[in-house]
Amino acid sequence: MALFLFCKTPTGAFRMTRLQLLLCCFLLSLIIYFFHVRKAVVGVKSAHPLFHALEVDRGRIMTDMSVVKAAEPQTPEETPWGAPLVWGDTRNSAWRRAKFAERGIRIGLLALVVGTYARFIRRFLSSAETHFLPGQMVTYYILTDNPRSLDPPIELGPERQMKVVTVAELPGWDRLAQRRMTLLAEAFRDPIGSEVEYIFCADVDQEFVAPVGEEILGDLVATLHPELYGMPRNSFPYEIEEVSSACVEEDEGDYYYTSEFYGGLVSEMFSLAHACSLLILQDQANGVTARGLEESYLNRYLIDHRPTCVLSPEYSWWDSALAANVEAQRLISLGRQCEVYDKQQRELHKC
Repeated sequence: MALFLFCKTPTGAFRMTRLQLLLCCFLLSLIIYFFHVRKAVVGVKSAHPLFHALEVDRGRIMTDMSVVKAAEPQTPEETPWGAPLVWGDTRNSAWRRAKFAERGIRIGLLALVVGTYARFIRRFLSSAETHFLPGQMVTYYILTDNPRSLDPPIELGPERQMKVVTVAELPGWDRLAQRRMTLLAEAFRDPIGSEVEYIFCADVDQEFVAPVGEEILGDLVATLHPELYGMPRNSFPYEIEEVSSACVEEDEGDYYYTSEFYGGLVSEMFSLAHACSLLILQDQANGVTARGLEESYLNRYLIDHRPTCVLSPEYSWWDSALAANVEAQRLISLGRQCEVYDKQQRELHKC
């Protein structure tokens, strides 16, 4: 009991004053605390699963994406720059719906329907009639190289209308991707700019499966890519070639957005489409093609002009081992889903 040597009296008997007793208790507490903390530190797991999945070198590809998905964040309702991050069933979304429902808003939903994609148009429109902004005034803008694919006309509900804009035939996915932003910019300028306040662009090979309401409205709206939500920054497929106008530097970018569904005020969408079309034309002139086609340019633009509203993966989802775990799916990509089906499943789902 070396600790108590200072307590011995000259006669050898142990005697403690009240102050000495308090000092001894204090020292014992420190010793117990030290051993407790040391044991706790030793017992902590060596590292977060995320760091096991990542290589040490910057930019290396992850080898076990499923481990990373287990570490994805919950459901934050705000981005780092203060924009709402929308989940359909939250109290904040209910407030946004109530706020916009008080106004009479004119909204457009645009789909580019060319070539074999015409087979998706009826399912897309029928599902939008049920789930896309019910109760609001909606105009469907269909940009197509084959207006006959819409015969016979689809029956629409009250305050719903459809306008067909004929575009030149665009064979091949690459050519379509290179021309899409130019076509959108032209359509936003005329006729869309004078007819609606908000416009949303959606790939036609999608289906609305749950309500998509006024919570999605904002000046500039982007949707999180479902397979990259919660992933670390170095897994995002940004364009990395410096010769491309879509190039993203290593210290840039907050999220990776999908090109399957995005929108906002018509004026904002015109600025987006016009800027992206110029970047694409610039790369074409230099013989450059971005790795993600128009999605690369969209992400470049949204880094420079952060969205005022970001939609969660509920608003762009498909069944995938990497897809984010969400409580509700509201807009599903049939095209992406069909990619994982075998031949029999494709026939069953009419892919």
